[in-house]
Amino acid sequence: MEITISPELQRLCPAARLLTLRYHTKVTAANDLLTSALDDKITSLADKITLPEIAKFTEIAATRTAYKALGKSPSQYRNAAEAMLRRVVKGQGLYRINNVVDLNNLMSISSGWSIGSYDCQQIQGPITWQRAPEKSTYAGIGKSDLNIEFLPTLADKSGLFGNPTSDSQRTMVTEQTTEVLTVVYTFSEQADLNELGADYRNYLQEMLAVTDVEIAVVGE
Repeated sequence: MEITISPELQRLCPAARLLTLRYHTKVTAANDLLTSALDDKITSLADKITLPEIAKFTEIAATRTAYKALGKSPSQYRNAAEAMLRRVVKGQGLYRINNVVDLNNLMSISSGWSIGSYDCQQIQGPITWQRAPEKSTYAGIGKSDLNIEFLPTLADKSGLFGNPTSDSQRTMVTEQTTEVLTVVYTFSEQADLNELGADYRNYLQEMLAVTDVEIAVVGE
Protein backbone atom coordinates (compact mmCIF):
# COMPACT_ATOMS: atom_id res chain seq x y z
CA MET A 1 0.00 0.00 0.00
CA GLU A 2 1.69 3.18 -1.21
CA ILE A 3 1.67 6.06 1.31
CA THR A 4 3.25 9.46 0.68
CA ILE A 5 3.32 12.87 2.37
CA SER A 6 2.21 15.86 0.32
CA PRO A 7 4.78 18.61 -0.40
CA GLU A 8 2.59 21.18 1.37
CA LEU A 9 2.43 19.13 4.57
CA GLN A 10 6.17 18.48 4.42
CA ARG A 11 6.84 22.20 4.00
CA LEU A 12 4.61 23.29 6.87
CA CYS A 13 5.58 20.42 9.19
CA PRO A 14 9.12 19.31 8.23
CA ALA A 15 9.34 16.75 11.05
CA ALA A 16 6.08 15.02 10.16
CA ARG A 17 6.43 11.24 9.81
CA LEU A 18 4.13 8.24 9.91
CA LEU A 19 4.73 4.84 11.45
CA THR A 20 2.48 2.30 9.71
CA LEU A 21 1.65 -1.29 10.61
CA ARG A 22 -0.38 -3.54 8.34
CA TYR A 23 -1.67 -6.88 9.59
CA HIS A 24 -4.49 -9.43 9.58
CA THR A 25 -6.48 -10.14 12.73
CA LYS A 26 -9.89 -11.12 14.02
CA VAL A 27 -11.68 -8.10 15.45
CA THR A 28 -13.38 -8.97 18.75
CA ALA A 29 -13.84 -7.56 22.22
CA ALA A 30 -10.51 -7.08 23.99
CA ASN A 31 -9.27 -10.14 25.88
CA ASP A 32 -8.41 -10.11 29.59
CA LEU A 33 -4.71 -9.47 28.94
CA LEU A 34 -5.34 -6.34 26.89
CA THR A 35 -8.10 -5.11 29.20
CA SER A 36 -5.84 -5.49 32.22
CA ALA A 37 -2.93 -3.72 30.50
CA LEU A 38 -5.16 -0.80 29.52
CA ASP A 39 -6.69 -0.56 33.00
CA ASP A 40 -3.23 -0.58 34.60
CA LYS A 41 -1.91 2.12 32.27
CA ILE A 42 -4.94 4.35 32.91
CA THR A 43 -4.52 3.98 36.68
CA SER A 44 -0.78 4.64 36.49
CA LEU A 45 -1.13 7.77 34.38
CA ALA A 46 -4.01 9.15 36.45
CA ASP A 47 -1.83 8.88 39.54
CA LYS A 48 1.26 10.49 37.97
CA ILE A 49 0.19 13.41 35.78
CA THR A 50 -1.97 16.53 36.00
CA LEU A 51 -4.02 18.35 33.37
CA PRO A 52 -1.56 21.27 32.94
CA GLU A 53 1.30 18.83 32.32
CA ILE A 54 -0.33 17.10 29.35
CA ALA A 55 0.10 19.93 26.83
CA LYS A 56 3.78 20.14 27.79
CA PHE A 57 4.58 16.52 26.95
CA THR A 58 7.09 16.46 24.09
CA GLU A 59 4.81 14.47 21.78
CA ILE A 60 1.64 16.42 22.58
CA ALA A 61 3.46 19.75 22.25
CA ALA A 62 4.89 18.72 18.86
CA THR A 63 1.43 17.79 17.57
CA ARG A 64 -0.06 21.05 18.85
CA THR A 65 2.72 23.00 17.13
CA ALA A 66 2.00 21.16 13.87
CA TYR A 67 -1.70 22.01 14.11
CA LYS A 68 -0.85 25.70 14.54
CA ALA A 69 1.46 25.58 11.52
CA LEU A 70 -1.36 24.08 9.46
CA GLY A 71 -3.85 26.73 10.59
CA LYS A 72 -5.89 24.64 13.03
CA SER A 73 -6.54 25.45 16.69
CA PRO A 74 -4.97 22.67 18.81
CA SER A 75 -7.21 23.53 21.75
CA GLN A 76 -10.48 23.58 19.80
CA TYR A 77 -9.54 20.44 17.84
CA ARG A 78 -7.48 18.40 20.28
CA ASN A 79 -5.48 15.49 18.92
CA ALA A 80 -6.73 12.12 20.12
CA ALA A 81 -3.76 11.34 22.37
CA GLU A 82 -4.21 14.61 24.25
CA ALA A 83 -7.97 14.19 24.47
CA MET A 84 -7.63 10.66 25.89
CA LEU A 85 -4.99 11.70 28.41
CA ARG A 86 -7.28 14.48 29.61
CA ARG A 87 -10.09 11.94 30.11
CA VAL A 88 -7.71 9.70 32.04
CA VAL A 89 -6.56 12.50 34.37
CA LYS A 90 -10.17 13.59 34.94
CA GLY A 91 -11.07 10.04 35.99
CA GLN A 92 -13.41 9.56 33.04
CA GLY A 93 -11.62 6.48 31.68
CA LEU A 94 -11.67 5.46 28.03
CA TYR A 95 -14.38 3.92 25.90
CA ARG A 96 -13.82 0.25 25.09
CA ILE A 97 -14.50 -0.50 21.43
CA ASN A 98 -12.74 -3.66 20.21
CA ASN A 99 -9.33 -5.29 20.50
CA VAL A 100 -7.77 -3.29 17.63
CA VAL A 101 -9.00 0.10 18.84
CA ASP A 102 -8.34 -0.64 22.51
CA LEU A 103 -4.72 -1.55 21.73
CA ASN A 104 -4.56 1.54 19.52
CA ASN A 105 -5.60 3.62 22.55
CA LEU A 106 -3.20 1.86 24.92
CA MET A 107 -0.27 2.60 22.61
CA SER A 108 -1.45 6.18 22.12
CA ILE A 109 -1.66 7.14 25.80
CA SER A 110 1.61 5.31 26.43
CA SER A 111 3.55 7.01 23.62
CA GLY A 112 1.84 10.42 23.49
CA TRP A 113 1.23 10.12 19.73
CA SER A 114 -2.22 9.96 18.15
CA ILE A 115 -2.91 6.67 16.38
CA GLY A 116 -5.58 5.62 13.90
CA SER A 117 -6.54 2.15 12.70
CA TYR A 118 -8.32 1.59 9.39
CA ASP A 119 -10.03 -1.20 7.47
CA CYS A 120 -7.78 -1.95 4.51
CA GLN A 121 -10.71 -3.24 2.44
CA GLN A 122 -12.30 0.21 2.58
CA ILE A 123 -9.18 2.04 1.37
CA GLN A 124 -9.06 2.69 -2.36
CA GLY A 125 -5.68 3.03 -4.05
CA PRO A 126 -2.61 4.93 -2.83
CA ILE A 127 -2.74 7.13 0.28
CA THR A 128 -1.53 10.71 0.63
CA TRP A 129 -1.07 12.42 3.98
CA GLN A 130 -2.04 16.02 3.32
CA ARG A 131 -3.37 19.25 4.76
CA ALA A 132 -7.13 18.95 4.35
CA PRO A 133 -8.51 21.66 2.05
CA GLU A 134 -10.58 24.57 3.32
CA LYS A 135 -14.12 23.64 4.42
CA SER A 136 -13.36 19.90 4.27
CA THR A 137 -15.68 17.60 6.23
CA TYR A 138 -16.44 13.92 6.54
CA ALA A 139 -18.75 11.67 8.49
CA GLY A 140 -16.76 11.01 11.63
CA ILE A 141 -17.06 8.08 14.01
CA GLY A 142 -19.98 8.97 16.26
CA LYS A 143 -20.41 12.29 14.46
CA SER A 144 -22.45 12.97 11.34
CA ASP A 145 -20.37 15.86 10.01
CA LEU A 146 -16.85 16.60 11.24
CA ASN A 147 -14.97 19.78 10.34
CA ILE A 148 -11.48 18.61 9.31
CA GLU A 149 -10.24 21.59 7.29
CA PHE A 150 -6.48 22.10 7.57
CA LEU A 151 -5.98 18.97 9.72
CA PRO A 152 -3.15 16.60 8.64
CA THR A 153 -5.41 14.04 7.01
CA LEU A 154 -5.03 10.79 5.08
CA ALA A 155 -6.71 10.63 1.67
CA ASP A 156 -7.24 7.88 -0.91
CA LYS A 157 -9.06 7.82 -4.25
CA SER A 158 -12.40 8.01 -2.44
CA GLY A 159 -11.45 11.06 -0.38
CA LEU A 160 -10.27 12.02 3.10
CA PHE A 161 -10.57 9.43 5.85
CA GLY A 162 -8.28 9.79 8.87
CA ASN A 163 -6.30 12.28 10.99
CA PRO A 164 -4.85 12.62 14.51
CA THR A 165 -8.06 14.13 15.89
CA SER A 166 -10.87 11.94 14.55
CA ASP A 167 -11.39 9.31 11.86
CA SER A 168 -14.10 8.71 9.29
CA GLN A 169 -16.90 6.18 9.41
CA ARG A 170 -15.91 4.91 5.95
CA THR A 171 -12.67 3.25 7.00
CA MET A 172 -13.41 2.47 10.66
CA VAL A 173 -12.47 -0.93 12.07
CA THR A 174 -15.48 -3.20 12.72
CA GLU A 175 -16.07 -6.89 13.41
CA GLN A 176 -16.16 -7.39 9.64
CA THR A 177 -12.60 -6.07 9.27
CA THR A 178 -9.96 -8.70 8.52
CA GLU A 179 -6.96 -6.56 7.51
CA VAL A 180 -5.92 -3.44 9.42
CA LEU A 181 -3.72 -0.45 8.65
CA THR A 182 -2.58 1.25 11.86
CA VAL A 183 -1.01 4.70 11.51
CA VAL A 184 0.98 6.52 14.21
CA TYR A 185 1.01 10.28 13.50
CA THR A 186 4.28 11.89 14.65
CA PHE A 187 5.71 15.41 14.37
CA SER A 188 9.17 15.21 15.94
CA GLU A 189 12.53 14.12 14.59
CA GLN A 190 13.30 12.82 18.08
CA ALA A 191 10.64 10.12 17.92
CA ASP A 192 12.22 6.63 17.70
CA LEU A 193 9.73 5.05 15.33
CA ASN A 194 11.73 1.85 14.91
CA GLU A 195 11.53 1.17 18.64
CA LEU A 196 7.87 2.14 18.77
CA GLY A 197 7.13 -0.12 15.80
CA ALA A 198 8.88 -3.06 17.49
CA ASP A 199 6.92 -2.47 20.71
CA TYR A 200 3.63 -2.24 18.81
CA ARG A 201 4.39 -5.47 16.92
CA ASN A 202 5.10 -7.27 20.19
CA TYR A 203 1.75 -6.15 21.61
CA LEU A 204 -0.05 -7.22 18.43
CA GLN A 205 1.51 -10.67 18.67
CA GLU A 206 0.91 -11.03 22.40
CA MET A 207 -2.58 -9.53 22.74
CA LEU A 208 -4.19 -9.97 19.31
CA ALA A 209 -2.39 -13.15 18.19
CA VAL A 210 -1.22 -11.39 15.03
CA THR A 211 1.41 -13.34 13.10
CA ASP A 212 2.03 -11.12 10.07
CA VAL A 213 2.97 -7.47 10.57
CA GLU A 214 4.36 -5.20 7.86
CA ILE A 215 5.99 -2.13 9.42
CA ALA A 216 7.11 0.99 7.57
CA VAL A 217 8.12 4.57 8.33
CA VAL A 218 6.88 7.23 5.91
CA GLY A 219 8.80 10.50 5.69
CA GLU A 220 12.38 9.34 6.09
